[in-house]
Amino acid sequence: MPILGFGTYQIDDLEECERSVTEALRTGYRLIDTAAAYGNEEAVGRAIEKSDVPRDEVFVTTKLWVTDAGYESTKDAFERSMDRLGLDYLDLYLMH
Repeated sequence: MPILGFGTYQIDDLEECERSVTEALRTGYRLIDTAAAYGNEEAVGRAIEKSDVPRDEVFVTTKLWVTDAGYESTKDAFERSMDRLGLDYLDLYLMH
């Protein structure tokens, strides 16, 4: 897990979010942090997919929103995040 990461909190404009993550990856960031509550997981996923950085070199974390707590709701929220991110796997999943 990289020591320094790029967070996407309050990047509501999805095009801006995608550009920001793309630039972060281009400049060397390898940890990208998002959350379901941020509403930008799809933009983060697109930027990762379009980058020249191999997926196994990018540490991706997203977060469960507290209202989705509970065993079944957590599993469902996780799957929704995975779908929005368009990833095969997630490196870290946290409760927000």
